[in-house]
Amino acid sequence: MALSPPVADSADIGLIGLAVMGQNLALNIADHGYKIAVFNRTGAVTEKFVAESRHANVVPALELKDFVRAIKRPRRIVILVKAGTATDAVIDGLVPLLEKGDVVVDGGNALFTDTIRREKALTEKGLFFVGSGVSGGEEGARLGPSLMPGGRVEAWKLLEPVWRAIAAKVDETTGKPLPGGAPGKPVVGGVPCTTYIGADGAGHYVKMVHNGIEYADMELIAEAFHVLTAVLGMSVDQTAKVFSEWNTGELDSFLIEITAEVLKHRDVVTGKPFVDVVLDAAGQKGTGKWTSTSSLDLGVPSATIAEAVFQRFLSARKEERVAASKVLSAQKQAHSLGVTVEAVRDALYCSKLCAYAQGFQLMAAAAAEHKWTLDFGAIAQIFRGGCIIRARFLQKITEAYARNPALANLLMDPYFTEAVKKAESGWRKVVAACALEGVPAPAFSSALSYFDGYRSASLPANLIQAQRDFFGAHTFERVDQPRGKFFHVDWLDPKRPQQDA
Repeated sequence: MALSPPVADSADIGLIGLAVMGQNLALNIADHGYKIAVFNRTGAVTEKFVAESRHANVVPALELKDFVRAIKRPRRIVILVKAGTATDAVIDGLVPLLEKGDVVVDGGNALFTDTIRREKALTEKGLFFVGSGVSGGEEGARLGPSLMPGGRVEAWKLLEPVWRAIAAKVDETTGKPLPGGAPGKPVVGGVPCTTYIGADGAGHYVKMVHNGIEYADMELIAEAFHVLTAVLGMSVDQTAKVFSEWNTGELDSFLIEITAEVLKHRDVVTGKPFVDVVLDAAGQKGTGKWTSTSSLDLGVPSATIAEAVFQRFLSARKEERVAASKVLSAQKQAHSLGVTVEAVRDALYCSKLCAYAQGFQLMAAAAAEHKWTLDFGAIAQIFRGGCIIRARFLQKITEAYARNPALANLLMDPYFTEAVKKAESGWRKVVAACALEGVPAPAFSSALSYFDGYRSASLPANLIQAQRDFFGAHTFERVDQPRGKFFHVDWLDPKRPQQDA
C-alpha cells in the first residue's frame, strides 16, 4: 500500500538514513514515546522499514519536504548516513527547508574537523548543528547507546531529553550497566550514558578517541589470546574458559565478554573452533588512524593506539607474511620466566591502562588546542554503558578524575599506581618471554615502553638534541639552566663559548 504524506507537525523528531544503525536508533527513540519521522533517499527502504517495524510512533515520509514539514518546531533532525560527502549532500538538501533555531544532528562517525566546519556553516545560517558520537553498534543503537554530543549548549538543551531517554543506563553507585532492556521494553531508571561534551567538534573528537582506545583494547586482547596459545600452549577451548573467568574480575568488559563467546563458538561447516577458520586479516574504517594522526599533530605519545592500527595494516599483508614465514625464522631462546595465565592477565590490564592513559591525555591536548572544556570524569562515566569499550575498569577512571579533575595521567592516580605496581612483574615476564620465543606482542611491548618512558626522569633524548644542534643548529636546553633558555654550539669551533639562541 502506498504511503500517504505525513500530517504536518505530527512528529517530535526526525531521522534521515535507514540503514541498520538508523533503523535501530529510530525504533529506540520510538520505544521511548517520541513520534519520529523517518526518511531515506530510496523510498522503498522507508516503505520496507515501516512495514516490518509496524511501530505506532514511526511517521514515514517519501519526500524530504514532507519529512521536514512533519516535524514540530524547533525541529530536531538526526542524520545517520555514511560519513563524508554523503553527509554533506544530505545537509545541503535539508538546509533550504529548515527554519531558524532548527537542530541538525550528525550521528555518524564524522571526522571532527568536518564537524567543526559544518557547525560553523550552519550557525551562520541561524541553525544549530550537533556532532554526536553514537557508540554501541547495532545493539546499542536499538537498546541504548553511549552518546557524545558536541555543539552549542542551546542545541544540546533541545536534544537532551531525547538523548537522555534513549542512552544506555548504568547503576548510579557501581557504574554497571542496568540489566534488562528489550525492543519495546526500555530500561527504566539509572544514570544515562550521555552528557554534553563541548563546543563544535568535541563530541565527534571524543568518539574518535573512544574508537582509538577500542582499537588498542582489541589488539591487546588478541595478543593475550596469542600468548595463551603460542607461549602457554593452551587450546582454544581452554582460552575461552580463561576469558570467561577474566570477565568476572577487574577485566570485566564487553570486549572480554564477546571474546569468550567467540572462542566458544564452533564453525558450522568444519566443526573447528570458529576463530581458527577466520582469516587473520583485520579490517578498519579509519577512526583509529584518525586518532593516531591527531596524536602526531598534537605531539601526544599514543604509541599503543598507533601500534594497534599498524598491526591491522600488517595483518592485511597476508600473502607477504606467508612468504616471509618460509624465509625468516626466529632464533628462539630457552628461558625460565615462568609465564602464567595470571601474568598474561596482568599484562593485559597494565597495557589496557596505558592505552586509556594515552587516549585521555590526547583528549586533554585537543581540548587545549580547540578551547574545549572537557569533563574527563563525565566522559569516563558515559563510556561505562552502551559503548564498545564499556568496562568495570571505567568506574575506576571516573573515580580517579573525581579525586583529581586535573589529573595529568591516569598512571599517576594512586589506585592505578598501586594496581600497576602489583601487576608489573607479570607484564614484564610476558613481554620478555614473547621476545625470546619470537611471538609478536607489539601492543604489550609498546605499552610497557610507554610506561617505562613515562616513569623515566632521564631519557636519551639529550643525545638526540645534541645531534640536532650539530647538523642543523637546532639549539638545546641545559640541565643547569632554566627551561625555555636555549643555547647553540659552534661546531666548527666547539671550544668557543656556547651562544644563547
